[in-house]
Amino acid sequence: MEKILLIDDDDGLNHFLNRFFKRKGYAVTTCLTGEAALEIIADESFDLILLDYKMPGINGLDTLKAIKTAQVKTPVVIMTAYGNTDTAIEAMKRGAYDYLNKPFQREALSRIAAEALVLNRQMKEVVYLPDPVTPHGARSPEGSLKIVGRSKTMQAVYKIIGQIAEKDVSVLIGGESGTGKELVARAIYHHSRRNEAPFMAINCAAIPEQLFESELFGYEPGAFTGAQQTKLGKIERCHGGTCFLDEIGDMSMALQAKLLRVLQEGEFERVGGKETLKADARIIAATNKDLALEVQNGRFREDLYWRLKVITIQLPPLRKRIEDIPELVDCFVARFSREYAKPIRHVAEDVMQRFRSYAWPGNVRELENCVRRAVILCAGDVITQEHIDLLDNHEPDLIEATDRERLVKHLKDTMQSVLPEILKLSKEGGIHANIIEIVEETIIVSALEECDNNQVKAARLLGISRNTLRHRIKKYLRQ
Repeated sequence: MEKILLIDDDDGLNHFLNRFFKRKGYAVTTCLTGEAALEIIADESFDLILLDYKMPGINGLDTLKAIKTAQVKTPVVIMTAYGNTDTAIEAMKRGAYDYLNKPFQREALSRIAAEALVLNRQMKEVVYLPDPVTPHGARSPEGSLKIVGRSKTMQAVYKIIGQIAEKDVSVLIGGESGTGKELVARAIYHHSRRNEAPFMAINCAAIPEQLFESELFGYEPGAFTGAQQTKLGKIERCHGGTCFLDEIGDMSMALQAKLLRVLQEGEFERVGGKETLKADARIIAATNKDLALEVQNGRFREDLYWRLKVITIQLPPLRKRIEDIPELVDCFVARFSREYAKPIRHVAEDVMQRFRSYAWPGNVRELENCVRRAVILCAGDVITQEHIDLLDNHEPDLIEATDRERLVKHLKDTMQSVLPEILKLSKEGGIHANIIEIVEETIIVSALEECDNNQVKAARLLGISRNTLRHRIKKYLRQ
């Protein structure tokens, strides 16, 4: 149960807030002064603190400063009947998550509290990378998450995370939906020098375009209908921390220009504001789109693309790292067995084999949900075929057909973009032969890299004989 500390000298307000949050299932502690609050905090930790701005004795801002010294990762929301922009900015400088003007509406109270509690969980739930000496399936410390997988592709991901986490640079994470892009972003944050400041995530595809700018940069009173007071945006609220922009490929061109300004100049303005504000947030972006192709098609700014692409991490789809599936399954079974108090001890081998042969269009997220369902439905201690629900044997073919159509379209779009260069080959004669040789050489090199230069595996992947592959290697690579 998450715990909330209320600090206000108004008994009536404390009584109301106590009832309000207890109805929502939270444990609530109340106190009347900053001094009393600091004594409580010395012995007990909380998930959210609501703090009055003006109190007898130590005022709210001084209490906030002391709280952040004692519990740096607990979000603090300032409550005040004397709210203005200066109060909000000063509170933010001292580490407040947000502020509420009295009297406040229940909807605003619920929204800010819910957002702050999500932030608290994200900041306190450390993401660990696999330890090479730790046996498979070993649990991370309590209250933490662990990225699972020991395949070569994932080992390369861990290496990059370790190399760049403490370097204060922008990172672009690519990969299909469900591959764990946010988990990687949080791992970078937790292993960075900014891990004591906020981590804030925003899904660029989930927020309507007309609201996205105010969500990211905040707004001033009168900026639009209903804007009655200053609202601080994500960029401002995670000052000194990390802002994770998921699905950045869906951001509008107008907002891309404003984000570029943040990356280049470290500056922004609230919606409806005239004052230029300084931003100090590390930007980590993620997308399931091919941003290079989006740039070619005029849907993404090239200058922003290169600003984000200082470091790129490409996450592999689950079907490309099937050797990680057993460890992932063991991890999910252990987690959900604890969560639902089910004594699951084993996954049947035919189930595991089906997991290995399945296409997993939803990637790790789909596997996680599949195992969750199996644990819930399992009446004994062994997960069998009857407990899992996957597409039938014919439907993976449909998935592959859809992937093929997407790939063909991608290739056609790319060919169109380089067609002028291709046509120049006609001056040398035999344009068709030249193109075929270029494509074949590229495919053979890629197949050899994919198979670690194992010619038997590469030939099998290409669907040709080993002798034919050797002939092509001799022709193109002069080996």
